[in-house]
This record gives sequence, structure tokens and C-alpha cells, in this order.
Amino acid sequence: MTAPDGDGVESAAAPGVEPGARPDAEAGSGAPATPVRPILVLVGPPGSGKTSVGLIVARLTGRQFRDTDSDIESTAGRPIPDIFLTDGEPAFRALERAAVATALAGHDGVLALGGGAILAEPTRDLLRKHTVVFLSVTMPTGVRRTGLATNRPLLTGVNPRATYKALLDARMPLYQEVATLEVATDDLTIAQVATVIVEELKL
Repeated sequence: MTAPDGDGVESAAAPGVEPGARPDAEAGSGAPATPVRPILVLVGPPGSGKTSVGLIVARLTGRQFRDTDSDIESTAGRPIPDIFLTDGEPAFRALERAAVATALAGHDGVLALGGGAILAEPTRDLLRKHTVVFLSVTMPTGVRRTGLATNRPLLTGVNPRATYKALLDARMPLYQEVATLEVATDDLTIAQVATVIVEELKL
């Protein structure tokens, strides 16, 4: 099971919904507006399957899927590895924070975040108000799934396996901090992970 990540991405997201609010009743009824919010947000390290699983959950629930990595690429007009190479990681993370905040406020389907999005404290603060599913993966499985691909900038160093382990060790507490539900993905197919999410959250 492979999946894109904020540390490098394949664009696969369907168009999101524009930011705003949905009325609970017809316009002019005086009914309060309901804020637009995702039915769930997927977080996890590279190789956890966020996009692959998210697309299936979206199909099962009849919702749209959105990936903030795709949003970033659309806004910047270039692939994420190019942003890392040309502008550096801090510039990418700034774009990521903005993309996540916009999607959380304007998408009413399934939302997947890049693997490093939870590094930003403002993003974690926002996620506490949402249903967040953490797709966990062990280092051997994550390394196998990512294939240490060159489209993941943080995994292209001298020792990518050691880099992946350090990344996982540093981020695991942050994923768990924001998670409403944690699903271990090592021994499950993407379809099985999606089914677990739908059943556990009663979607």
C-alpha cells in the first residue's frame, strides 16, 4: 500500500469544496448556518496510505476526497519536491499550514494531510476540533511501502532508512496527540483500513 505524503506527493485529490458555510435550511429561513468541516481528517507518516485509504473512504461515504499536498502544488504551480529544492522546507511548511487551515474550513468530505503537517502547533490546535484518524505504520513496513522514493524530499538523504526511523520517532507522539482514532495498517489492505474507519466512526 503506497500513498503520497507531505514529504513528497503524487497528486490524486478530487476538487474540494470552496470555503464557506452550508445553511441548515433554505436561504431566508433564519436557521443558523452549519460550518463546513471534513467528516474526517487522515494523518500519518509516509507509506501509511492516507491518499489510497482516503479515496476509498470517500467512495464508501459518498463524499469528495481532498489532499492538502495537491492543494499546495496547485497553489504553487509546481511539484512539492521542487518547492523543497528551490525554496526550502520552511517555505513549504508555511504553504502547508495555510493549505491545511483552508481545507479544514472549506471541505466537507474526507481530507488527507501531508505527513509533516502535524509538526506545526497551529495545525495541531485546529485538528483538535476535528475527527482525526491516525494511520500508523512500523518502520520496516513504511520503508517498504515508500520504496524510499525520490518524490519524498525528506527521505532522499545519505541514509534514508535512518531518516525514516528518526522521522517516525519524532512524529509519533504528535500523531497520537491529535488522533480521535488510530488504525494500525501494517497487516491490513487499503480496503480493510477504509472499512475499519467507516465502521469505527459509524459513517
